[in-house]
Amino acid sequence: MFKKILILFLTFYCGLNFAQLITNVDNRKTTSLNGEWNIIIDPYENGYYDYRYMPNENGYFKNFKQKDKSQLVEYSFEGNEKLNVPGDWNSQKDQLFWYEGTIWYKKSFDYKKNDNNRVFVYFGAVNYEAKVYLNGGYLGEHTGGFTPFNFDVTDLLKATDNFLILKVDNKRLREGVPTLNTDWFNYGGITRRVMLIETPSVFINDSFIQLEKGNKNKIAGWIKLNGSDKNESVEIKIPELNITHSYKTNNEGYVSFSFDADPELWSPENPKLYKVVLKSNSDELSDKIGFRTIETKGTDILLNGKPIYLRGISIHEEAPYLDGARAFNKDHARTLLTWAKDLGCNFVRLAHYPHNEFMTRTADEMGLLVWSEIPVYWTILWENEATLNNAKTQLSEMITRDKNRASIILWSMANETPLSDARLSFLKKLVDQARTLDPTRLITAAMERHYINENTQMIDDAFGEYVDVLGCNEYVGWYDGLPSKCETMKWETTYNKPVIISEFGGGALFGNHGDKLTRWTEEYQEDVYIKNIDMLKKVPFIKGMTPWILKDFRSPRRPLPVIQNFWNRKGLMDDDGNKKEAYYILKDFYEGKANE
Repeated sequence: MFKKILILFLTFYCGLNFAQLITNVDNRKTTSLNGEWNIIIDPYENGYYDYRYMPNENGYFKNFKQKDKSQLVEYSFEGNEKLNVPGDWNSQKDQLFWYEGTIWYKKSFDYKKNDNNRVFVYFGAVNYEAKVYLNGGYLGEHTGGFTPFNFDVTDLLKATDNFLILKVDNKRLREGVPTLNTDWFNYGGITRRVMLIETPSVFINDSFIQLEKGNKNKIAGWIKLNGSDKNESVEIKIPELNITHSYKTNNEGYVSFSFDADPELWSPENPKLYKVVLKSNSDELSDKIGFRTIETKGTDILLNGKPIYLRGISIHEEAPYLDGARAFNKDHARTLLTWAKDLGCNFVRLAHYPHNEFMTRTADEMGLLVWSEIPVYWTILWENEATLNNAKTQLSEMITRDKNRASIILWSMANETPLSDARLSFLKKLVDQARTLDPTRLITAAMERHYINENTQMIDDAFGEYVDVLGCNEYVGWYDGLPSKCETMKWETTYNKPVIISEFGGGALFGNHGDKLTRWTEEYQEDVYIKNIDMLKKVPFIKGMTPWILKDFRSPRRPLPVIQNFWNRKGLMDDDGNKKEAYYILKDFYEGKANE
């Protein structure tokens, strides 16, 4: 069965040209290109289009310098403004706070590689569309603001005076993923790290190393080489388990494997990670990987064969203590996930897009289970083939980067998408792709629910047939009546599957106090949590929750003066980590669940 799935995976992987995405970048030879980059703000895109709105072969990416005093050159990166990379432009310069459009980035650098080696330039993420040039030559482009990509620059590099230029455009698009309207801030820029990766001419491009689904004593997966001569011997070693196995790749550089093992299983209580070493004729690569099983049985979620209640919280990728900015480094990840652990969580929903790799790797280390999703959000253009291909690409890049992270147990396909036949067809295609790319994890989505009478909600979204775990957002007490409505509410589902309440909550400004019927007070939010928890804990098929949300975050949808000021105030904490009253209600509930 595993070999059949592997063949399907390889066919898909090669056919859509995803083979060049390099994984496990932190354990390779890298050179950082982070730091200050020169920029040109270009709202009319004059650096790319001429006055007839045709692409200009001599655009800003050529980085022309005036050669004599009579030559007309109407731009220059030198002496211009600068932005830090990684980072969003909105939080770095006041004049760019609301800016949506094009900014050109330039980084100059020297680089001397080993003669026979190859070099790639790697981007953790660029929001939203990136066109990339090196030394005036076009490398390629990437669409999607939250997933990694890279280009081979071996033949374009010089020992000195290289210049890397990006046209970065964060305009929201109706056909985009996400589409025009979201409830988070559209942070533009090179929002994650940039590096050069140097490899041997034939190198270990990617690997998948996990427990075979449903089997605690068999490690299975594959290794993929990149290069001209891919037919090589490869070795996998797990020193702590005294495991060493050798294999021969095929002419495409692939080999699948399966072997017996008895690893100590990874769990939130025991986040055990093993050093795994891969070795080919010319390359060696290591990683820290945890081994665990995840499956469902009826309405139960089973981690390592045992039922688990997912004590979760939703998190947006905003940096703590920075008054609104995109999170991007290890310290941000450690702080956000520590806040979740302190709340009593064993689970986090990384909403509504793939977060940076530090989040998933830190979750591995800290023992936090993860829901990871792509931004198929609200009113996507379901019948647009380009939109579907965009979603597929982002899904593939998310899974490719993070498929060896033990913390991730759920791939989510969508959030709050309205019912239609076109939507169902679109999402089914994403599920098929996800199961092909990764047969070991569970599939979910935050789906629709509806009232069948005045006090009964039904979860029967047709998409539920195709997922393993049903996600459901509900806002009883906030958008749906007052908190007291929870007292008579009942829940039903047509599926014999576990349900996660992926969102509930209400808004409050930290320090704003009043009675429990006054909106935006901590007391009102506290009552929302009291009533919702009392309601949800009585529903037997609910096996976890990720209330909305850990901390306040910026959103242009939230203009209410004084209270919101373009912040979504549903956080249990504010941006500085101050805890609202509702925080303690959820913490008490989770401590009780942990002790059951």
